[in-house]
Amino acid sequence: MCPGNGETDAKVADDAIVAGQIILGLRTLRDHLGCSLHEALDVYVARYEVLRRERTADFTKSHEEYWANFYS
Repeated sequence: MCPGNGETDAKVADDAIVAGQIILGLRTLRDHLGCSLHEALDVYVARYEVLRRERTADFTKSHEEYWANFYS
């Protein structure tokens, strides 16, 4: 499992998440948390869901559009 402090540590990727820069966000989380790609993806998705609820107006794409060309 990723070391770190969960949601607090995941905030380092907030700008990338809101901008829809999935690869950059994953790389940021991997570098910051020192975890695997799969673990970083789990953290990314959890943080995405929090931001989607708390900062709805910051997202310019629907949920479907956001993930449209990302395959994991």
